[in-house]
Amino acid sequence: MFRVTTALVLAASLLFASLSSAQTSDGRPPANEFVRQIIDNELQAEKNDHSHWMLRLETRKSGTTEVREVVETKDGDLDWLISVNGEPLPEDQRRERGRGLQRLINNPAELKKSKRETDEDQARSQRLLKMLPGALVFEYGEQRGDLVELKFKPNSHFRLPSHEAAVVHAMEGVLWVNGRQKRLVELSGHLTRPVKFGGGLLGHLDAGGHFYVKQEEVQSGYWELAVLDVDMKGKALFFKTIGVQEEMKRSMFRRVRDDLTAAQGANLLYQQVRTTSKISFKTETAVSSHCRRDDCSGRYDSSPRPSDWFRCFC
Repeated sequence: MFRVTTALVLAASLLFASLSSAQTSDGRPPANEFVRQIIDNELQAEKNDHSHWMLRLETRKSGTTEVREVVETKDGDLDWLISVNGEPLPEDQRRERGRGLQRLINNPAELKKSKRETDEDQARSQRLLKMLPGALVFEYGEQRGDLVELKFKPNSHFRLPSHEAAVVHAMEGVLWVNGRQKRLVELSGHLTRPVKFGGGLLGHLDAGGHFYVKQEEVQSGYWELAVLDVDMKGKALFFKTIGVQEEMKRSMFRRVRDDLTAAQGANLLYQQVRTTSKISFKTETAVSSHCRRDDCSGRYDSSPRPSDWFRCFC
């Protein structure tokens, strides 16, 4: 989510130029300049971060709560649905999930399509993030140790460069940052007025909708999205993977290999699910043809075992 185009950067830069460059009375830079520094550091850190993680994902949408185990790979993210509304999946659905994951691994085009949609939404999110210091007017709030509060409202002088910018420009709310590490921690806000995209042809959002985003340091120097809570009325057609009413929590982060392939990731995913839910599968879904000796850097087990779904343990 927190993981940016020349035109947008230029637009923001022109707005920054109109801000005072003098420090505040307590020695801090102007609030908008401080936010710009935070966001620049955030985007640079994300650009340099090539880490992959296994994690627990809980989503709530349309009254349904789903829990998944997720693994990030260089080919795209893979997931396994563990429970729906607190109930584990029936045996037949678990087996079908296994076959579905195998089909996905066997279909590089489908993996690429899924990864492309995720990357496109990530790019849009980055553009929105980059706009914040220009589209909004910030002022300092309280400070709690390394955490600094910044309150924001729309900047009436901002010229909208895109449909997405209309959302940012209609927001009021609060931003919390880690001033020492210069990282975003929490962002919450609400729409102060209705927003229409393309005159309403590309979607609309009603006034009063709110959102909340939280980022956490999951390992020293590594920050990941932990909470996303969106409660909007309307629809935004330019986001493919983010709904206007959605709750998402990500937890239990465990680092995996940075060069992890989809086949290796699926094996890790299966082992984790088997360990936590004690699921037993037959070998009818084994995909040893996609698990070569060089996939696992020497950690290959060619012996078939009845309870194993995959035979490559990375």
